[in-house]
Amino acid sequence: MKKILLSLCAITASAACLSAADKAPADTPDFSSFVWPVESGSYKPGAGAELAQSLCITCHSTEYVSTQPPLPRKFWEATVKKMKEKYAAPLPEDNAALIDYLTSAYGVK
Repeated sequence: MKKILLSLCAITASAACLSAADKAPADTPDFSSFVWPVESGSYKPGAGAELAQSLCITCHSTEYVSTQPPLPRKFWEATVKKMKEKYAAPLPEDNAALIDYLTSAYGVK
């Protein structure tokens, strides 16, 4: 009898675990109808601004760039390289125009 009770407990516990695994926790938010907010910022005017607007905004807001302190070209080169190689940003092979723009608009004067 003891073996039967232990077996029934094991089966009941297994069934409860399987049933719980199919359901999300009650405090898990439902993101099925999530809508990203509309981008309200824009890049500084200049040659290449449209390029930055079309490429960079696919991953982050314009504020991500505009809140950086003025930094030298080497920084922007390394940043663009990192975005492409580490974060798989959809950037073209030749990024000179983008780096030129970032340096002139957000670089050290």
